[in-house]
Amino acid sequence: MNSMKIRRTAIAVAAATLLPLSLAACSDSGGDTEAAPTAAAGDEAKTQTSTPSEAPMTDDQPFGPACAGVPKEGAGSFDGMAKDPVATAASNNPALSTLVTAVKKAGLVDTLNNAENITVFAPTNDAFAKIPKADLDKVLADKATLTKILTYHVVGQKLTPKQLENGSFETLQKGVITTKGSGEDYTVNDTSKVVCGNVKTANANVYIVDTVLMPK
Repeated sequence: MNSMKIRRTAIAVAAATLLPLSLAACSDSGGDTEAAPTAAAGDEAKTQTSTPSEAPMTDDQPFGPACAGVPKEGAGSFDGMAKDPVATAASNNPALSTLVTAVKKAGLVDTLNNAENITVFAPTNDAFAKIPKADLDKVLADKATLTKILTYHVVGQKLTPKQLENGSFETLQKGVITTKGSGEDYTVNDTSKVVCGNVKTANANVYIVDTVLMPK
């Protein structure tokens, strides 16, 4: 009897000793299990915070070889032209002085400056120089013909380069011009090259071209 009593006492003591240890082990194991996802979540949040968001790429700048000749500063620069209506902006660009003279002779300065959301295909001085001087002088002296030619260079909406890839547009003269190309290479009416495109003014998009467009 005494022997059995001693054995029962020993078993009870052992159980009392082991039970707290088992509970502690389970508690530690559960804590580790819960802590792991928390740490992982923290790492994920850190990764998301430290990774810069990628801003959408936009390319809405002037393009073309003749853009290099545009003044870097002042009223004739791209920033300066963007603040003025189109006829005024053109008057500040040295490469468009012949066009500005023609616009003034045709009495179209106010018409162009007051128009909203237009596109102007603006011939350079070199474009006008391709026309024999006698013929050019004759056109400049004929207001009706000059007006017809100049308004043929104006479309009543702002055109993006994307729209020029394969386009057909009615002009203020009521004729139609066609455009084609891609990237930074566009042609108008199969003959006139855009040499500086996507130039912004206060009321127009301007595409400077190397050949005067003639109404058909």
